[in-house]
Amino acid sequence: MSTTVTRLPIVVPRGRPAPSEPRAVRWLLIGTAAAFLGLFLLLPLVTIFAQAFEKGTAAYFSALAHPDTLKAIRLTLLAALVCVPAGTLFGIAAAWAIAKFDFAGKNLLVTLVDLPLSVSPVVAGLLFVLLFGRFGVLGPWLEAHGVRIIFAVPGIFLATLFVTCPFVARELIPLMQAQGIEEEEAARALGAGGWQIFRRVTLPNIKWGLLYGVILCNARAMGEFGAVAVVSANVRGLTSTMTLHIDDLYNEDITAAFAVASLLALLGVVTLVAKSLVEWRVARQVAQAEAL
Repeated sequence: MSTTVTRLPIVVPRGRPAPSEPRAVRWLLIGTAAAFLGLFLLLPLVTIFAQAFEKGTAAYFSALAHPDTLKAIRLTLLAALVCVPAGTLFGIAAAWAIAKFDFAGKNLLVTLVDLPLSVSPVVAGLLFVLLFGRFGVLGPWLEAHGVRIIFAVPGIFLATLFVTCPFVARELIPLMQAQGIEEEEAARALGAGGWQIFRRVTLPNIKWGLLYGVILCNARAMGEFGAVAVVSANVRGLTSTMTLHIDDLYNEDITAAFAVASLLALLGVVTLVAKSLVEWRVARQVAQAEAL
């Protein structure tokens, strides 16, 4: 007589593990974080909009419609429109080279990518002045050929590009390194060319990291102050960006200054929302992949 023993499957509870910290410690940490966010994020944000609308909506929109303000907004958007795509192309190329290939000077390239993050923007602006300024290394040659970079719009583009170029690269490098090169090698073995591999294999794998880097790059481009202040001379209506224009208005009309600052604050809020959406999307994809 044979006895059949049925083994019941071991069911592992899928609930979250019980926290090891006492309840009082958890609430203390949550309360500290909430107080920090309220004091350093929400309160300044509320103050900006309260000051912007202190004299009413008519004064608010009048400040935004001022010709100098419109020119500053236009120049800021133009700088972002030029520098964000350029920084994106640089970031993709640098990340592709660093993560997918081994070559002489690779460590040097990684260091150069991180350089704008470790150098003060003011110092970066001074470097451009020493290089392209009237009495700089290339200044006499540029002046002889009628090319003006420093204290002009091209200098603003260069300074903005310098401070924003690492953001896309720093998001993509660890992502591409974690993904490895197996899928690209398989596509190449099947006869795919370089552009086909990037468009059909690499790009779908990095699209969310790329979008995340572009969002951060755009926010930094529109909010840069130090490097732009050094290379632009801050000529109102010509080389004054939104951040420089806010600094000028603060000494003349504080309500108008906060009105323009509210636009940058809105940009910050939109950036945080977009950043959260991207992070949520990535986390959802990871959870779906683990479930499969």
